[in-house]
Amino acid sequence: MPFIQFSRKPKNALEAGGRTAPPAAAENELNKQCPNCHKSLPLSVLWENANTCPCGYHFRMNPRQRLDFLADPGSFTELFGEFSPSDPLDFPGYRKKLEKTQASCRERDAVLCGTAAIGGEKCALFIMDPYFMMGSMGMLVGEKITRLFEYAADQRLSVVGFTVSGGARMQEGILSLMQMAKTSGAVKRHSDAGGFYAAVLTNPTTGGVTASFAMEGDVILAEPEATIGFAGARVIESTVRKKLPPGFQTSEFLLEHGFVDAIVPRIRQRETLSWLLRMHRGGEAV
Repeated sequence: MPFIQFSRKPKNALEAGGRTAPPAAAENELNKQCPNCHKSLPLSVLWENANTCPCGYHFRMNPRQRLDFLADPGSFTELFGEFSPSDPLDFPGYRKKLEKTQASCRERDAVLCGTAAIGGEKCALFIMDPYFMMGSMGMLVGEKITRLFEYAADQRLSVVGFTVSGGARMQEGILSLMQMAKTSGAVKRHSDAGGFYAAVLTNPTTGGVTASFAMEGDVILAEPEATIGFAGARVIESTVRKKLPPGFQTSEFLLEHGFVDAIVPRIRQRETLSWLLRMHRGGEAV
């Protein structure tokens, strides 16, 4: 599997991290157990299958890993990577939590933005990080996504976005919730400029992210069996005092009820997104 080559050298250890090399097959190679079929598989086997079990279960991925499977080699250029989150409310323990999470994830915040080519089709791209405070949306996440859509509108680029989030970041309070309106406004301006936006919902996509840019794509794709919704199922059941139907808030349920356009397994996403980008550009559908 080829690695993505950045256009500039990393400025510090934080930028130098982030990329995870595929594990080499070895006699004593570590295995990972699938929570769905309960089989243990070598990490190299999972990597070759885009971190997907043969039974169809999709393991979580960090943004750099997803880039390796998705983008053309050497095509990714990061945007807004120099920005770092702040602690606007002086929330107790938030600064230490940020520092700890940045060290473990080797990212500054919960979204990676840039430009890339997918099957030869150039686009603006954002990928949210499930390992960075569960992809929660704070001020910086909202700012980076907003700027990406504005950049894409100016450069006449389509946008591809991979969402995963527990919702708004509670440590930033109302300032986090304000990002819903800000990002939605940027999506609308990009659309008004003739831009195309493909959203790919991964497990889980919930809360304020679902209530804003995640569900505003011209085409909305989802990974199999992803949890997608606003409030949690238990919260809804306790509020309406009714039992929810089986499979509620899964990507399959949303597809059946018209909230998702297609469910695309990870191994087919590169091909599907390249086709969608080419169709919007007016190229030949092959």
